[in-house]
Amino acid sequence: MNNDNNPQEEDTRPFVAPCRTIAPSAPLRWLRKGWQDFRAAPGPSLIYGLMMVGLSYLITGATWWFGNMGLYLGLISGFVFLGPILALNLYNISIQLQQGRVPTLRESLRQARQCMGDALTYAVIMIVVFLIWARAANLIYIFYPVNEWHWKDIVLFFGVGSSVGAVFCAIIFTASVFSLPMIMDRRTDMVTGVITSINAVLRNKLALFVWASLIGVCLLSGLLTAYLGLAVLLPVLGYATWHGYRESIDASAWEARFELPQEHH
Repeated sequence: MNNDNNPQEEDTRPFVAPCRTIAPSAPLRWLRKGWQDFRAAPGPSLIYGLMMVGLSYLITGATWWFGNMGLYLGLISGFVFLGPILALNLYNISIQLQQGRVPTLRESLRQARQCMGDALTYAVIMIVVFLIWARAANLIYIFYPVNEWHWKDIVLFFGVGSSVGAVFCAIIFTASVFSLPMIMDRRTDMVTGVITSINAVLRNKLALFVWASLIGVCLLSGLLTAYLGLAVLLPVLGYATWHGYRESIDASAWEARFELPQEHH
């Protein structure tokens, strides 16, 4: 007699989504695609970008008011920690473009709510890490004070702070570069997304180092233009990240949230 009544279907999906081999030049193609998306949706892109510029000015104003360079270093680096969360709406604008629709911020907000649970889990983890980093930044400020704003002190402060911050940024970049795009694209959980992202970085170290360097150059360029360049650069980076994920990760084993055409390499 067969006792296998009501058998449960076994989940045969892999523990991690496979990653394709990424050429070191691929990030340049991602940027080109990001720029194309920006040009195709300039209105929503600039609204998002200008909001980030306004946030940057608020951070700088708080720093000037309180006169604490440690606060500035901690807050301005928050873009690295919280940027992927803020980019969820940008991923959705790229999705709407790939679907042949006219993108709107309202629609992107509606779509982003579909994966908000896992995104909030990620956000809580990032906030904890960010608070640790902000505390570390203030400790650096204690040991390397720059209240008198001497050039030598500022260089030393930022040199030490950047070295410590680079460690935090590398960890966050590795965990987030493809995780949030994946949960936006597929019905999966944040743990699978993070492990997939880490696996992709470890398997394509050179290409992802090039991508991280390009992100750093874009952010530095935005800072050197008194943040105004971020109005364009941040949306372009968000769109480019989405296309980078679509080219790099084979997440076909998980149910898709949206019907999208195949990404061309």
